[in-house]
Amino acid sequence: MTTSTAPAKASRPPAPVPPAATRGSRAKAWATRAPLLPALVFLVVVTQLPFVATLVLSLFDWNSLSPEKRHFTGLSNYASVFTDAALRDAVVTTVILTASVVLVSVALGLGFALLLNRRFFGRGMVRTLLITPFLLVPVSAALLWKHALYNPEYGLFNGALNWFGSLFGIEEVVQPDWMSSMPLAAVVAALVWQWTPFMMLILLAGLQSRPDDMMEAARIDGAGRWQMFAFMTLPHLRRYLELGILLGSVYIVQNFDAVFTLTSGGLGTANLPYTVYETFYRAHEYGLASAVGVVAVIGTVLIATVALRVVSSLFREEASRA
Repeated sequence: MTTSTAPAKASRPPAPVPPAATRGSRAKAWATRAPLLPALVFLVVVTQLPFVATLVLSLFDWNSLSPEKRHFTGLSNYASVFTDAALRDAVVTTVILTASVVLVSVALGLGFALLLNRRFFGRGMVRTLLITPFLLVPVSAALLWKHALYNPEYGLFNGALNWFGSLFGIEEVVQPDWMSSMPLAAVVAALVWQWTPFMMLILLAGLQSRPDDMMEAARIDGAGRWQMFAFMTLPHLRRYLELGILLGSVYIVQNFDAVFTLTSGGLGTANLPYTVYETFYRAHEYGLASAVGVVAVIGTVLIATVALRVVSSLFREEASRA
């Protein structure tokens, strides 16, 4: 018995694309991208070229008071950033200031978000009032705290102490100078007041995206409020908490307005942005100030990279649920 085998079909090579079609697709792609080129050029000119210039300046020992002594020093300015005591203190202050403001703002924002997630009379007005501090210009917010609240003579804090003391028959109440006695805490309090609404909005969006059927099922099964918060609400808010912490860190690590307005960098409150200002405009050390700025930018970029990854994973998670 003979078996017949069908000859294998030879695979045909793909048909070549006509050169005219290739040129047409390339022209269409460039026509689509052309409107974006002015914005790209503007972005490069405004952001990248100044950073490259700062990077070049950081490699020179350059004091504007003695421009003829400018010379190339390599990485010595970066060594000074990590070995100079004042600059190390600025790095430590930046870390303490950022961590304190972010953590306290997240805790308060979570509390306000839980409050606003409930229905009550006047919720819209309360929400508007709580968002207002974040809408203020940073300098005006710092001036508000410096003069309306912290002033030892006519500030609201000392006025409240006088009123509280009068309730108990105390005639002379101590009038503390808040910015002198607790300078770093004064800066932290002003920044917490301004950034708590930002955290509240992010966490409120997370709370309103909770699946209602799961919460109702847990309530029917006998779960208490604390159990629902600890085992359902917090795990659901994990991504939103990470997003708020990382975005808040990116913004607060480069805060300059509050430090400059409240304490002018004195009493141990000088952070990295204020140190760049002092080194560049007061000491006229262009090379060293550029090195400090580059270090601050690199740290901010690292935090922003993590933040972008969290944002993308958050969007992917929400898309998979939908």
